[in-house]
This record gives sequence, structure tokens and C-alpha cells, in this order.
Amino acid sequence: MKKPSILFMGTPDFAVPSLEALVDSGYPLVAAVTQPDRPKGRGRKEEPPPVKTAAERLGVPVLQPLLIRDREFLDDFEQLSPDMVVLAAFGQILPKTIIEQPPFGCLNVHPSLLPKFRGAAPINWTLISGETRTGVSIIRMTEQVDAGDILLQEEIEIGPEETAGEIHDRLAALGARLIVEAVEGVIGGTVAPVKQDDSRASFAPKLSRENGHIDWGSDFREIVNLVRGLSPSPGAWSVLGGRVLKIYRAWGSPSPGKEFRPGEIAGADEEGLKVAAKNGLVILKDLQFEGKKRMSATEFIRGFRIKPGMALE
Repeated sequence: MKKPSILFMGTPDFAVPSLEALVDSGYPLVAAVTQPDRPKGRGRKEEPPPVKTAAERLGVPVLQPLLIRDREFLDDFEQLSPDMVVLAAFGQILPKTIIEQPPFGCLNVHPSLLPKFRGAAPINWTLISGETRTGVSIIRMTEQVDAGDILLQEEIEIGPEETAGEIHDRLAALGARLIVEAVEGVIGGTVAPVKQDDSRASFAPKLSRENGHIDWGSDFREIVNLVRGLSPSPGAWSVLGGRVLKIYRAWGSPSPGKEFRPGEIAGADEEGLKVAAKNGLVILKDLQFEGKKRMSATEFIRGFRIKPGMALE
């Protein structure tokens, strides 16, 4: 049987393994649609999104519409006339005209166990919420965000110290394997769609900088989960001595018995920088003052003078 033509839509690193897997499996990709190049870094130099770089390396034509609802792109879509659309972290909501046209439908690679954590930042919110398991769901797309029927789903266990960045890489690889299986299943008619239970849905909205500001009056476990969920980007942060301090790795310990006010530095040794929180301590292991290099807690303690009663805010 002739393999159907696929239009791939994706933007960040998460989408690249899925793109590569489809090409490696011999599917004809009519194009890779991704977001426009964006200015990055201190020099604000325009850089291509990871999917564009990967597609050019793989010989897949690239389209970068500002808005996929624009008539110009919809005309391109009509002309390409793909048999199927595969989407992975694209960054725009598909209009009905795109969702309904391909004969084999539109499939989405979503990094959560749907219906949990629908939305823009599922990996981050999974860890922030203290979940111990996550996974990838391949769904058939509808106009409602992440609410389509589940075609395939596979779960993994989250390690107690794993960060969003580490889970991201594992789920990207899992998604690449599952999307190939799902495409084959849809073509062969061997996958049975399962409706999502909307009553069990939870949401993972786009993160803002304020989501990362640590409230030291929270339970120490919640703070550790926030750090894990926002590492490496956008990063949990606090203020120490008037300077923004990003925290990339931390672990928790129950209350040592002595009373400290929330955010107060309760100790600094080979274990890390110990900060008081509700019911215990948050032990900071990997830190970075804004505008400075990232460093281990040991390096930080060696170079920063800690005064009695000093606190993070």
C-alpha cells in the first residue's frame, strides 16, 4: 500500500524526534510548517526554530506562516493537499478547514496523560503538581484544544528528582515512537479511538515569569516541585540581597526542629544552601544570579557571604 503524504507541523526541540521518525519510516512529507524565525539572546539575532533546522537537514520543504489562518497559507495547504497532518508542539490552534480536510485526519503528539494537563505547558505543570507518572497521548485533533479522541497512550514513571527538561527529552523520544505507530494504525484501521472523559480534565496554561516566583511560606515539597517543573526554563526564582536568583535543582527535608522564618537561610554546607519553608527546608543545589554563570551550591557558598538572618524573598 502506498504511504500517505504527511504535512508536519511543529516548532521546538520536542517536535524534532517525531519529524525524524516519520522521515526515517519512509513517509513522504510534503512540508514542515513551523513558526517564523525569532530574535534570541543578548544580540537579538534572528534564529530558526529547531524544526526548521531539522527539516532543512532532512530535505523537507519548510513553510513559516505568521498565522496559519491567513488566506495565503490556506491556499498553500489546499495546493499541498496532504493525506494527513501530524502536529507536535506547533504553537498555533488549527482552524476547522485544516482539521477536516485530510482524509486520514490530523494527529497530535501531546506530552501528558490526557485528559490531564491539556494546554500549552503540560510537562511543567505535571511536575509542579507533584505527579509521579506522565506519558504521551496521540490524539485525533478537534477544534477544542487537546480534547480529541485518544488513539494511543503510554505512560512512564517520573523519578523523584527529575526536572522538566529531563522529562521533556524522554517524552520527545516516546512521542516519536508512538506517532509512527499511530500513523500506521490509522492507515491500517487497527487503532480504536477512545473518547476523553472531560470531567477528569485538568489544564496546563502557558507559563509566565510570575509562575516561577517562589513563595517561601509554601510547603517545602511544593517548592521543590516548582523548581523541578520550571527547570531549566523558564526557571524558578527568588530574590537574595536585592538580586534575582534562579534555582534549577533542589530537594527537600522535613523541619529540622529550630524555627526559622520563611525564606531564611538556615544553613550552608556540602549538602547545599538550606532555606526555610513551611514544614521543612528546601536545599538548593544548582543556582544562578541573574546575569552570572550557573553554578553548584558549593561554588555559590564559596563565593557569596551569607550573613545571619539573611533571607530569600
